[in-house]
Amino acid sequence: MRKFRTRMTEILGIEYPIMMGTMQRWSTPELVAAVANAGAFACLPSASYVNGNELREAIKRTSAMTDQPFGVNINLFPMLRPVSNEEYVDITLEEGVRVIETSGRSPEPFVDRIRKGGAIHMHKAARVRDARTAERLGVSIVEIVGFECAGHPSREQIGSLVLIPQAVDAVKIPVVAGGGIADGRGLVAALALGAEGVCLGTRFLASRECEIHPSVKERLADAQSTDTALVLGSLADPMRALRTDLVSQVLKMEEEGASMDEVLLMVAGEKSARAMAAGDIDNALLACGQVVGMLHDAPTVKEIIEGIMAKAAAVSGSLNGILGSR
Repeated sequence: MRKFRTRMTEILGIEYPIMMGTMQRWSTPELVAAVANAGAFACLPSASYVNGNELREAIKRTSAMTDQPFGVNINLFPMLRPVSNEEYVDITLEEGVRVIETSGRSPEPFVDRIRKGGAIHMHKAARVRDARTAERLGVSIVEIVGFECAGHPSREQIGSLVLIPQAVDAVKIPVVAGGGIADGRGLVAALALGAEGVCLGTRFLASRECEIHPSVKERLADAQSTDTALVLGSLADPMRALRTDLVSQVLKMEEEGASMDEVLLMVAGEKSARAMAAGDIDNALLACGQVVGMLHDAPTVKEIIEGIMAKAAAVSGSLNGILGSR
């Protein structure tokens, strides 16, 4: 199978220029290891662990299941639960993980710590100016996510097709593109725009190894791209999520001027987690990208990655034929 070698694959030491977006509690050691074993890249979500010992155990579990590279995400978004990101970085380095991803805010407080620990530093950004800042600070790879993405897109509301080439033109370090990508066509398109790899989240939610409830996977398979919404805008940090009864209720509350405390009470993490565990998706908040409209099944991680690469090779060959005929 064609490997599409890029600076991303060379720096991370992986086979394919594909990364699974860090998906909070769903990026389990089992799922991260499955992605790594299939030749792509994934990170454990440090913020999903209540203390350093839990994170250390998760790293050890992942390492026991794969000898391929994987990383740890350090979430810099404000959190209701106090988190010691300094401790999490140190534990990650102590356990020999060679890649750390930061996301949510400027990574400046952690750049020296990561560099001195000998790890590769990736940073996820949603704006071109943030990509420039990451490069200036010494980050090795920057991920840029367009407005279609799951989770927290930029309030600038710029789609991937426009944002990716702008980011590529703005920095010299490798750019990994996310938002609106689910298959090999998206990979080829991102490479054509100058990116050196892609980041997919929602596609991996609907994978066999993902521990999300089967009824949620069925809902994802039936969903359309119009079935997502930006919620929590009143908290100054909008999130793209699957449109559920809960999301519709919160949107109405925000329109009517509900307080921050009232909104937070509705979307409390543990409450949503319990609903998700029971398959009660309509009472849960699930980050979900517009790409959900392209998902119709829940194959294995290996099948997803191999399918992306096979389709990318076919599309590349077709384009070569078209361009070569002139």
